[in-house]
Amino acid sequence: MQQSPEYWVGKTENPDQVIGDAGWIADFNRRSFACDPHLVDLMNYPDTVPGPDLARLVDSVSRPGDAPLYYRDDPARRALEPADYERYAGQLALDRIADVVPVRFGLIIHRTNMRSWPTRDFVIRSEETRDLDRFQENALFPGELVAVLHESTDGEWVFVRSYNYHAWIRKIRLVTGPRQAVMDYASARPFLVVTGARAATNYNPVDENSSELQLDMGVRLPVLPPEELPAHVDGQNPVASFAVRFPVRDEKNGLGFRTVLIGRGQDVREGYLDYTRGNVIRQAFKFLGERYGWGHSYNARDCTGLVLDVYRTMGIPLPRNSGQQGASPIGKTIRIPDSDGINERMAALRQARAGDLVYAPGHVMIFLGFDEGEPWVIHHMSGSGWVDERGKPIEGIMNGVAATAINRTEMVPGKTFFETMYAIKKLE
Repeated sequence: MQQSPEYWVGKTENPDQVIGDAGWIADFNRRSFACDPHLVDLMNYPDTVPGPDLARLVDSVSRPGDAPLYYRDDPARRALEPADYERYAGQLALDRIADVVPVRFGLIIHRTNMRSWPTRDFVIRSEETRDLDRFQENALFPGELVAVLHESTDGEWVFVRSYNYHAWIRKIRLVTGPRQAVMDYASARPFLVVTGARAATNYNPVDENSSELQLDMGVRLPVLPPEELPAHVDGQNPVASFAVRFPVRDEKNGLGFRTVLIGRGQDVREGYLDYTRGNVIRQAFKFLGERYGWGHSYNARDCTGLVLDVYRTMGIPLPRNSGQQGASPIGKTIRIPDSDGINERMAALRQARAGDLVYAPGHVMIFLGFDEGEPWVIHHMSGSGWVDERGKPIEGIMNGVAATAINRTEMVPGKTFFETMYAIKKLE
């Protein structure tokens, strides 16, 4: 019952009332980019950046961690040593950063991981957290705009800025091009939005590079207008599909575009979803049961990734990490002091409405409402566990997306999310 979106939509007052129309969202986003330093307006990004600033930006993510790390796939679980970090640092090519660095712009052509170091090595803190790759930061998706700032020593990786993060990606996963062509693509209208957990381009026997490409929730791709529709796309008539422009590498390894088809029977639509509480709930539940993926790893997402992808379908960008979001001046925030007891915390949650965001240290949840006096959320959890109605722990961990009562879901053994939550954010 509680694991059904319509159960919560039915308990929500005016679930399909529009919170803000397209003009309101555009203004909200302008204020967000103006007030939050973790959001970057790439459409107005400079053509050059100072070299020292770039070096500091690289250093902000490419630095040894405070805690010991171990190679997950090493049979002996070997710990990272100073020599390992020196090897990674040798790929940063910091000595190649000029005093003034020209910025290139590019488009992602295949879902790709953002890494703190230019390596695919999988490192962990402990066997208990072996699913959490501590070099994993984020993911980028097809059609996404990035500023390309630097290249690794071996030329296999590039350091990029997206709208809400900066880190290393494999160079093969993007294509660069003239600034205006890239910007025109990223801002093109009309556009298709993936509203399902995943969609895919149609199977294409002619071009395997554009065949059955995964498209995650929130991906935005320009739609060809009716007058530009071809009679067929590689042998398939487009009448029952959306025909979209997809970035590719041309014969000279530069920016090109290819028409690809996405079947209309998939969970996609032209334009963003209306920003309503009902839509936030329905979108979040499309990930129900997905396995947890730290930093969008495991071809999935984490707690913040869930929130990001849901709100992207309504055209609302947010900072990448939960701590950044929780501290952000974006929206209206209710702060919950550590000293607050049960009554004060319940009173704070009574001010929340479905779709609002609830924050605990290192975690974010989407509020659903109250059920039989208990506050419920939907969220992506890694090591979280349950306790029953009598407060007894239930064996096992969630490690996925579920709706839970936060007063009975443990953030750490003996501490529930309810006891540790520190903020409620209303994106209005």
